[in-house]
Amino acid sequence: MPAAIFLSPEDAEHAYYEALRTGDADALMDVWSEDEEVVCIHPSGPRHVGPAAVRSSWRQILANGGLQVSVSHLQVANNPLCAVHNVLEQIQVESHPEARYAFVLATNVYLKEADGWRLVLHHASPAIGHEDSAAPLARTHHLH
Repeated sequence: MPAAIFLSPEDAEHAYYEALRTGDADALMDVWSEDEEVVCIHPSGPRHVGPAAVRSSWRQILANGGLQVSVSHLQVANNPLCAVHNVLEQIQVESHPEARYAFVLATNVYLKEADGWRLVLHHASPAIGHEDSAAPLARTHHLH
């Protein structure tokens, strides 16, 4: 089955966060470019380069199911062929009731390829200063 075609970086980003929510690693990888130079860096983790390494890292993360991620504070820089989205992710942490949410700053870079917009870089790091907030953030992206 051919990968989905994303007509805008926003379409690709919506599909990315929806795949995280549902825990669907295959749908998540449909968003990624197949270029060997793709890069994914998870918070406090190593750099994964290439589709196989990126796929393996996400399969490990999603092995126990989807992630409840709220996205806010979107900052965008773009041109006709590239879009850089920087967001604040609020991730619900069910296994740690004392820390209900983890906060992550993420940069997602999308390139326009022959088959639509594709994710080529996801770089996430702990969002220092947000960890004390217990209230969920308002969503700027709808995940459904």
